[in-house]
Amino acid sequence: GNCAILKPSEISRATEKLLAVLIPECYAVICGDAEETKTLMENRFDHIFYTGSQSVARCILQAAAVNLTPVTLELGGKCPSAAKRLVWAKFFNAGQSCVAPDYVLCTAETRDMLLPHMKEALESFYGSEPQQSQDMGRIVTNRHWDRLVELLKKSKGKIIGGESDRVQSDPLMQEIFGPILPILSIKSLDDGINFINEREKPLALYAFSDESQVRKEKTKRTSSGGVGKAECASGMVNYHGHWGFETFSLILPPPL
Repeated sequence: GNCAILKPSEISRATEKLLAVLIPECYAVICGDAEETKTLMENRFDHIFYTGSQSVARCILQAAAVNLTPVTLELGGKCPSAAKRLVWAKFFNAGQSCVAPDYVLCTAETRDMLLPHMKEALESFYGSEPQQSQDMGRIVTNRHWDRLVELLKKSKGKIIGGESDRVQSDPLMQEIFGPILPILSIKSLDDGINFINEREKPLALYAFSDESQVRKEKTKRTSSGGVGKAECASGMVNYHGHWGFETFSLILPPPL
């Protein structure tokens, strides 16, 4: 098989330590912070695979360019959604998933119908006191917790309804990566598509509509890492399933 070196995220210290001792005869694990990563990237690799933020990905690309090393990136991004299944998708692992919905685009009429059902679903999943629920995930670090608290303070803890002074607010300009879900009112399908296209391309887009033409328009007129239709489940290259095998393989011509 391929020789591999793993560099886990320094944020998840327990997982980092576990990977280092799990099956050491199969791969090497480098633990540490950004400085260790920077030093590691000075080596000449045959391929680099990175999952994480766009800002770090730019540094990875710069380091890889020195040796023209091919790179596969799975990056976070804003994931627009409007659906009944939002609650599970958003609050699984406390929203700490790269494909968790990051905001909802819907008409004011749909919003008024959606909110009561979302609140009911939240209580059915996590009870009336979610902080006591064993099913509710916890935020990975105090630093990320403080960041999410600041986002709530800026939005005043209210549902974002799409007013002009809210649209450019912080929750909509960065990946939230937490259990906060802004809801924006739009007047038409065109408004929603324009809103998505004015921002960085999302990693995932979830299109909920009973009309097939509406779903087709969302898929045709937007660009994202993947589109889910009535489901909630960016970067460079592919790696899931068979494509992952190809990503980490070097195809050679047969010998003559």
